[in-house]
Amino acid sequence: MNEGASGSRRFGIGKMIAVALAAFAFTFALVPLYRIACEKVFGVRLERSAQQPGPAAQLAQRDDKTARLVTVQFDGGVNSKLPWQFQPQQLTMQVRPGQQYEASYFARNTSDRAIVGNAVPSVAPARASGYFSKTECFCFTAQTLAAGEGRAMPVRFIVDPDLPADVSTITLSYTFFKNEAQTAQINAPKSSSDRPHAAP
Repeated sequence: MNEGASGSRRFGIGKMIAVALAAFAFTFALVPLYRIACEKVFGVRLERSAQQPGPAAQLAQRDDKTARLVTVQFDGGVNSKLPWQFQPQQLTMQVRPGQQYEASYFARNTSDRAIVGNAVPSVAPARASGYFSKTECFCFTAQTLAAGEGRAMPVRFIVDPDLPADVSTITLSYTFFKNEAQTAQINAPKSSSDRPHAAP
């Protein structure tokens, strides 16, 4: 008798749990079912939340970001210890975010000996620096110019489409500094062991 009552009680509890789980699943299904009924059956289009735009809206937003024009300004200078001339070969450029562009600077060593220099870049405004990527730049390595030598120095860059909408102008600046250690090394007199020996 007790075993029958116990089994009946277990069966009742199991049935209640099954009903609870079914009700729980049904409540989750109500939202998409309600949206489908409104949009497909009754022709009522529900607005999506601002945090979750649809694929078409996301594509339109992306197009807006890449269609805008951003002005990039170029600037360049040298530290007082470096006897070089250095300047951009263009002052401004109109670019579209997401596309790669190339600009060029020109440097000339005005001294009578070879000099090694390092370029230090900066981007203004500061909050735009995270959206300005240099894919190729003379600033990545030290630059050596022989006495009187001049050279074009290209830089390739991309402006990120996620650049804040209120930033319409970016300034890319470089300052060249003399690399004292490497300059001294390349101008050091050769030792007698390095000089070629005359034939006997």
